[in-house]
Amino acid sequence: MNQKVIGLGLGALLFALCSFADAQQNKLDYVGVIHQGGPYKAVVQGLQDGLRELRYENGKHIRLEIRDTKSDTKLVEEAAKLFERERAKLIYAVTTSVATAVKNMTSFTPIVFTVGSDPVVGGLVQSFAKPGGRLTGVQYSTTDLTGKRLEILKEIIPKLTRVLTVFNAENPMAKEAAALAREAARHLGVQLVERQISSVEELRQRLGSLKAKEVDAFFYTTDAMVTSQAQLVIDLATAKRLPTMFSEQSLAVMGGLASYGQNFHEIGRHSAKFVQKIMGGQNPGDLRVETVDRFELTINLKTAKQIGLTIPPNVLARADKVIK
Repeated sequence: MNQKVIGLGLGALLFALCSFADAQQNKLDYVGVIHQGGPYKAVVQGLQDGLRELRYENGKHIRLEIRDTKSDTKLVEEAAKLFERERAKLIYAVTTSVATAVKNMTSFTPIVFTVGSDPVVGGLVQSFAKPGGRLTGVQYSTTDLTGKRLEILKEIIPKLTRVLTVFNAENPMAKEAAALAREAARHLGVQLVERQISSVEELRQRLGSLKAKEVDAFFYTTDAMVTSQAQLVIDLATAKRLPTMFSEQSLAVMGGLASYGQNFHEIGRHSAKFVQKIMGGQNPGDLRVETVDRFELTINLKTAKQIGLTIPPNVLARADKVIK
């Protein structure tokens, strides 16, 4: 009988401790995180690692409520409104389109962003030095590197003549990138085959309907919807033995042939200090927007072998990372 009573007592104590821990976690100031899935998860992982380095461990010192919206604008808007209604300490927005939607859907919550376009031109902040308002964060180069990426793709495939790019024409950043790709293609003597989409299903249809030798490669132009569906793009392209060029290292790791641009994990890690400062009471409008300008060339030799492509030695020698 005594053992039974003791057992019941220990069970009640453990239950009470767990309930207390849950209550304490719920009392933590929290950050609402909104991203579009796929490779953007690497930004969020980088954020978590960066916060941990700054002694802001998730679940212990801070609570991150993460929403993967899978490129659905309505889900972004719903998450933004929910986070503000629940008085999140701040909202962390990944990509220009998400940051813009979050800004439009909220009134007073501070916002930290990581964006691949100019946040001043996009109307997110007044200036890099003095953002003003309630937004600040990190800007990395994606669109600006469009021409260089196409140039590298041409070096990888010297006989390149027709290149496919797929993008959402309603995305201003994607339209700008497509224009830059068009100009670069003209200089390189390459025909840019453009296919516009407005949904993930259209993206699947455009790639799935490609005929053999219709194009020589798939070339990424800045578009968050396409990035969020990178694995789909890679799988369909590889099945058709089509080389792919992307903007971010993790996409080559996922099976893309090559990437030239920045590391999403490091961008997220770099942005953690903005979250720390705002959680500590600083005004986002006073925190200078920072730029990340370290670029990496990644080549996936496993993919090259799979699609029957030989990477020129001079390109391979310049790669910052080679996946074998």
